[in-house]
Amino acid sequence: MAGFCGREFSSSELALIREVVESCAGLSRMELAHTVCELVDWTRPSGRLKARECREFLERLDATGWLRLPAKWPGKPTGARTRVPRTAHGERGAQLEGDVGQFAPIALEPVRDQRQRLLFRELVGRHHYLGYAVPFGAQLRYLVWASRPARAVVGCVQFSSPAWRMAARDAWIGWEDATRRRNLQRVVNNSRFLILPWVRVQNLASTVLARAAREVAGAWPARYGVEPLLLETLVDRRRYHGGCYRAANWIELGVTTGRGRMDRAHRRHDDAPKTVLVYPLVTDACRQLREV
Repeated sequence: MAGFCGREFSSSELALIREVVESCAGLSRMELAHTVCELVDWTRPSGRLKARECREFLERLDATGWLRLPAKWPGKPTGARTRVPRTAHGERGAQLEGDVGQFAPIALEPVRDQRQRLLFRELVGRHHYLGYAVPFGAQLRYLVWASRPARAVVGCVQFSSPAWRMAARDAWIGWEDATRRRNLQRVVNNSRFLILPWVRVQNLASTVLARAAREVAGAWPARYGVEPLLLETLVDRRRYHGGCYRAANWIELGVTTGRGRMDRAHRRHDDAPKTVLVYPLVTDACRQLREV
């Protein structure tokens, strides 16, 4: 047996995966991932194939030497850095100062078309300290708009698949490994949050976080067929104290070991420990996340 992203694969399924990869050498890695998903019925509750996760699984098997994937075709894999546009839309705008009420209503606009994707990539790539990277697994992205005195983008928010393992979160929920694997996809990670550096609006960040929680609670099931129960995020303690999260009623749980959110092999240590914060989307989130 082998497992990845909460899915356990039997020895017969692994043999089938190897056979598919060996016999379909002309396919790209993503095409192979779609084929494997269809054969082993690896889907989201919505019925959509978990092709991105499957590609990551295939690349992990390739890294161990268990199978040999074809060379990568041009494109950007999950987690990869990508070219950040530099246009007038990403240049510093007019300084905005005051209280959030002066700029209301604040709106979160889902990133859907190419224009929005490029703007999101540019703003995060140029103004977020982590830059822009292709998000892990499932994802939703939003541009944050102020309505007054003139409509303008003031920030960006991104949600994506959760960290595979975080000691503080898992202890708070009361997870054992088997239950965590089953219910992990009901946790959503706030993997990027940016208020543009020329925007100094009191209470804006906490207002955006509160609005984002409501948006994700409705949009995630519509897109992925899974009701999220908990939001999580990591705050770099060297840069920020996380006050806006606390003001939006997020709960501080502790500090990471510093290995990184996808470091399942325990290869990295003491690499920028971060504060772990969570936001329950339902009152009994822990109980539901512990259910078999």
